[in-house]
Amino acid sequence: MRVRLSGVFAVAAFVFLSLCSPLAQAADNAALRAAADTITAGELHHHVAALADDAFEGRESGSRGGRAAGGYLQLEFKKFGLAPAGDKGTYFQLFDPSSRNVLGILEGSDPALRDQVVLLSAHYDHVGYGNARNSYGPTGHIHNGADDNASGVATLLEVADACCRLEPRPKRSILFALWDGEEKGLLGSKHWLSRPTVRLGQVRIMVNMDMVGRLRNNKLEITGARTAAGLRKLASRPNGDEPMLLDFTWEMKDNSDHHPFYARGVPILMAHTGLHSDYHRPSDDVEKLNIDGMRRVARYVFGLVTELADEPELPRFRDAGRRESQWTQQSVERPMEPLPSRLGLNWDPHDVSAPGLRVIRVTAGAPAAQAGLKVGDRLLSFAGQELSAGTDLAGMVASAESPAKAVVQRVGAEQSQELSIALRGQPAKLGIAWREDDAEPGSVKLIRVVPASPAARAGLRVLDRVLAVNGQEFADGPALQQLLNATTMPYELLIERGGHLEAVTVGAKPAGMQ
Repeated sequence: MRVRLSGVFAVAAFVFLSLCSPLAQAADNAALRAAADTITAGELHHHVAALADDAFEGRESGSRGGRAAGGYLQLEFKKFGLAPAGDKGTYFQLFDPSSRNVLGILEGSDPALRDQVVLLSAHYDHVGYGNARNSYGPTGHIHNGADDNASGVATLLEVADACCRLEPRPKRSILFALWDGEEKGLLGSKHWLSRPTVRLGQVRIMVNMDMVGRLRNNKLEITGARTAAGLRKLASRPNGDEPMLLDFTWEMKDNSDHHPFYARGVPILMAHTGLHSDYHRPSDDVEKLNIDGMRRVARYVFGLVTELADEPELPRFRDAGRRESQWTQQSVERPMEPLPSRLGLNWDPHDVSAPGLRVIRVTAGAPAAQAGLKVGDRLLSFAGQELSAGTDLAGMVASAESPAKAVVQRVGAEQSQELSIALRGQPAKLGIAWREDDAEPGSVKLIRVVPASPAARAGLRVLDRVLAVNGQEFADGPALQQLLNATTMPYELLIERGGHLEAVTVGAKPAGMQ
């Protein structure tokens, strides 16, 4: 990566099979599973250790170490069976004046789609011995760049090898690009865009990997999901085999080779496991990499690339994304204010000294107070349901019609009394509110989950994305509302949370309800 120095879920997979990742469907797809299984920690370690060896002297673009690294990579491409995609029938594209991109292509199998290209890339250069402009020091020592970006290159090699083993091949062609000169200003990718070795209009999406060797807290950062409508859903589908938390960032920086493609109107996705204290220092060595994390990233990228290559229709560049930022994200993902309490009291759920639930707090002015409830009262029933310790009164209140009848036993009174309580607001049939987003068609993001509602009891959270109901996809929010209105609970919802698709059953009745 180029430096700028500046100091309760119920999974009903059979319902949602058509929406799951290729790897999740692979029980009857032995070829895909077998290809994915060739991605191993041992092979990744072999490649990254070779590239980050002192023999390549930090792989500075144009240096003898950089050229030697390029030679190693073109031999790997040839071994996999990739066709040369550089200049004059070679794997190399020469520039500036002794730097070289390394390019290989796997032709697609579908006559109607093989002229379209999915581009998977990583830069293989680093900063050599370092200098005051590109190193955080100390300079004069070999900067091996194990994470930056031998990790991305090793991952690409394993993905390329796996793709070449597939039979039939992916439908679209896949161009594997290893850029040189990234650390000197994204020179390799910019040169390719100025002299593309396949027609630029054929490139339907570019996936870039830069620094994917330090997976921490199981989180993989994904940039660019808003560069085409529906990319977030496409990027989430392959995340089912060994799911990671996908952190979809809206921020778009010109800090790696995805950015020149983005500037030219090509949809992009960029994978990154984050910066660290060894960044652009001699200490960025193999021993500090999370090799098994690299394996998980590589299997995910393999699933992503094959998903994109086989998708019937890939979305076009979304120009509105150029006007978005993390500030836009805060606005779009802003949750709704919580609803006021419908009842306005608290009870002791553990008190079993007498029948019912003992009231321990009544909010002044709330419906409970207006109906005459007091601290120390025992609620014997609510909305026709008897109450006891452990009963889900909150769930009852959330779904009750107003006014609701409550039977109360007051301290010192011989007889219980019935109160009518005018509850605030409307009963929560499902208990969610959502917002639409033109970058995520066919889904809505939750901006409110009502406490104790069916949605809350099922574990739904603010910012979950709903993608389908009972196996049916929908176009927009009104269509989702029609689906919900046309059926009764329980609902089977397909949701996306943190880049992972999950099936959730919503509608089990609270304890104590008949």
